[in-house]
Amino acid sequence: MRKGVAFMAAVTLLSVLAPAQDREQKRLKHSGEVLMEILNVPENIPKYWLDRAECVVVLPSVKKAAFGIGANIGRGAMSCRSGSNFTGAWGPPAMYALEGVSIGFQLGGQATDFVLLVVNPKGARALLKSKVKLGGDASAAAGPKGRDAEAATDVTMRAEILTYSRARGLFAGVSLEGSTLRPDGSANNNLYGRDVTAREIVLEHKVGTPASGQLMISALQKASPRNKSDAKSLQTTPE
Repeated sequence: MRKGVAFMAAVTLLSVLAPAQDREQKRLKHSGEVLMEILNVPENIPKYWLDRAECVVVLPSVKKAAFGIGANIGRGAMSCRSGSNFTGAWGPPAMYALEGVSIGFQLGGQATDFVLLVVNPKGARALLKSKVKLGGDASAAAGPKGRDAEAATDVTMRAEILTYSRARGLFAGVSLEGSTLRPDGSANNNLYGRDVTAREIVLEHKVGTPASGQLMISALQKASPRNKSDAKSLQTTPE
């Protein structure tokens, strides 16, 4: 009798967990597909800045709520270079959520893809701890593009996170100041099938990259196999 009850409980648990895991796997795979598309078109993310990113966040198909100034809730994934100083290969992805208020970049209900480059170890450490307000807890700026992307403007040099968007085929730098970015704890637990934090995924590699995340990681590794940041900026070990 007890065995039968335990078996039914296990079946019920699996029936609940399986759809949630499948949803996160699809989201992670979509993140990889969006990143591949963006990296494979002209005038995309400048290689100069991608080579100086410690982490990359991809948030596909963020949609605005259907009223005036829309509250945006987007979910996607972040991968960081491995090693205590972010100098190794790109590691397992952690799921992340973007929440905030914005005006004007999603006309007619058009979904928007976002790519965020974390170009400073301090920004990476902040994102691995808790919710971060862009422009507050972590300095953020619209990502530069084109032939002048390497130019070190004051805003770019001070930024910890560079932000880009793609909507209706148009790829451009965009300001996300005021929005918040946080580890998506429930999504990570669903994806990996157990309780695991973003820090444990990204820095400690307590899980491996799932099949649904291979496209994202391989795209990053191919596009930017080595961190070209100033070595002095990477000397501080993440907390």
